[in-house]
Amino acid sequence: MYAIVEIAGQQFKVEEGQKIYVHRLDAAEGDSVEFEKVLLTDNDGAVIVGEPLVPNTVIEGKVLGHARGDKVIIFKKKRRKGYQKRTGHRQDFTQVEILSIGPAGEPRKKAAPKAEKKAAEAPATEEVKAEVKKAPAKKAAAVKETAEKKETVKKAPAKSTKKPAKE
Repeated sequence: MYAIVEIAGQQFKVEEGQKIYVHRLDAAEGDSVEFEKVLLTDNDGAVIVGEPLVPNTVIEGKVLGHARGDKVIIFKKKRRKGYQKRTGHRQDFTQVEILSIGPAGEPRKKAAPKAEKKAAEAPATEEVKAEVKKAPAKKAAAVKETAEKKETVKKAPAKSTKKPAKE
């Protein structure tokens, strides 16, 4: 499923899980954002074109961070007049991850299973922690053995690759 959405005056083709750079948004890093100006949606061949917008459709995203684009050099010159002007510009961008495309007000289904998995894995982590406590002693012994092996093995001197000088 994909959608075409207008964000900060520009149109983007977005899919769930996609990360895009848009012009700087007034949102802090980690905030969730919603885009309501959806112009088109395509759900496995079922295309809905808005007139001008698709009704009751929202795209939810999460702000991952803010960045700046590459420097663009602006150079102006008038020949035979001695006029030259050089300036630069770096555009501010916001990186957004698209979480879901769907009807407005629909809760995300992905958040609930994660909580259940953490609760199910909690007893297993206690067993792993007990094994981890035992592991450093074994690793220390193994490190000592490898250090002793390295000390006992001595390298033979390298053979000279130079050819004898002709007389």
